[in-house]
This record gives sequence, C-alpha cells and structure tokens, in this order.
Amino acid sequence: MMTTIYHFLNILLPFEWSQHIFMKNALLGVLLVTPMFGLMGTMVINNRMAFFSDALGHSALTGIAIGVLLGIKQPLWAMLLFACFFSVAIIIVKNANTASTDTIIGVFSSTAVALGIAILSLRGGFAKYSAYLIGDLLSISATDLLMLLIAFVMVLLLWFLIFNKLLLFSVNQSLAASRGLNVRLYDYLFTIIIALTVTVSIQWVGLLIINSLLVLPAAAARNLAGNMRQYHAWSVGIAMVSGLAGLILSYFWGTATGATIVVISAFFFAVTFMVKLGVK
Repeated sequence: MMTTIYHFLNILLPFEWSQHIFMKNALLGVLLVTPMFGLMGTMVINNRMAFFSDALGHSALTGIAIGVLLGIKQPLWAMLLFACFFSVAIIIVKNANTASTDTIIGVFSSTAVALGIAILSLRGGFAKYSAYLIGDLLSISATDLLMLLIAFVMVLLLWFLIFNKLLLFSVNQSLAASRGLNVRLYDYLFTIIIALTVTVSIQWVGLLIINSLLVLPAAAARNLAGNMRQYHAWSVGIAMVSGLAGLILSYFWGTATGATIVVISAFFFAVTFMVKLGVK
C-alpha cells in the first residue's frame, strides 16, 4: 500500500526534496494533521478554549511520566489516557464554579508540567524525552500515519454527525439547554475530542507549539470569513498551506518543522489582520 502511495507521490512531485521516504511520510502526516487542526481550531476559538488546548499540550509531560512509571513502552497510550482524565477533571472543577475558568486551567496546567518534569528528571532521565518539547515530524513512520488516518476519519465523522450541536453549544449554552441539548455531555465530548487530537499529534508537532498550530489558522480565518462555511474553509486551507510551506521550507532551511509551520501560520494571521483593518 505505502509503496503505491510513494510511487504516486514520485510522479506527482518530481522534486529533490520529495524523493526521500521521510519527507514523503512527513508530507502525508501534514495532510492528515493540518485539516484536523483547522477544523478543531474553529471550535476552540468559538468556545474561547485556546488556553485549555495549551494546557492539554503541557499535560503530555505527566502522561509520559505516568507511562514511564507503569513501564509502558509506548508513551502515547499513557498520554491519551491522562489527556482524557485531565480534560474531564478540568470540566468537573470548572462546573463547580469555585474559581474562574482561566484560573482553574492555569492550576491544572502548571501542576501537570511540574509533576511531569519532576518524575521524568529523576536520575537525570529527562533528556531522552526532551524531543517531545519541539516534536519531530520528519520521524513519522507508516504505522504512525495509520494512527493519524484513524484519528482524521474519527474527527471528520464526529464533525458531520454533531457539528450543529457543537456549534449551538459554543454560541449559547443556555439556548442549547433550552433546545433539549445535554450541555454537560457535549462539554465533556468536545474537550475529549480536543484532548485526543492534540495528544495523537504532539510527538510530531511538539508540546511547546502545538497550541499555536491549533489556534493560529482559525484565528487568521476569522479575519476573512463572512459565515461559518467560509470560516471552516479558510481555517482548513490556511492550516494546510502553512503545513506544506513549513515542511518544504524547514527542509531547505534546516529548521524544526513544527516551529516553521507555526511561523507560516503566524504570518498568515498578520496578513489577514492587516486585510481586516483595511476593510474597516
């Protein structure tokens, strides 16, 4: 299967950079990750949850640490389980209305980072996990691509099945409840979807910048869109163009791929911001 895909890419992209297997895998990874982030980012912006997704990225350190303590060879599974627990715990504490949402997220985020670093740094062992900080998209394998494909299909299915309900929930929770929508259920569901999307991608994007990749394309799209359909189209388009441009430029510049993609996304935000100011 992969041989056929590689052969097709060789025909479609007869460039020097695309002849390497690791670049082909990275390209396929970008084509799977960026649409997911483009879609999810729109709802993250609508729900004012940018800080929450950033906290999820930071919590990955504790997920890795728990996996190490339990002797799990593949840290991803521990990260996924902890991300789900982390997101649900934040929602439970937030619904208690004992403090503002940003305060609660800040408490959870800082605690998760400190706990993860403390455990992983035991006997000087943190260095082997430092790659998770900046990610390495060029190390993605065929097996990793399969996992990303599964995540991509799941996100698309959920989007088609419950998008209208998620949108109503994000616009006005009181109105959603009056229409018979189980607001708390969709609150949990949406946060878990974000948690899974962020966690699956984090080892290739990097936990320090993954929130930027989630937020910037959607923020740029909001400067251009006149309706929800345009909002999603622009967000996915900007995310994919940023991903492809960042991947190619990082190859020639020798820079970290995830960071280069984020820089391109930031450039798009700056341009669309100026466009929006010009329109006004």
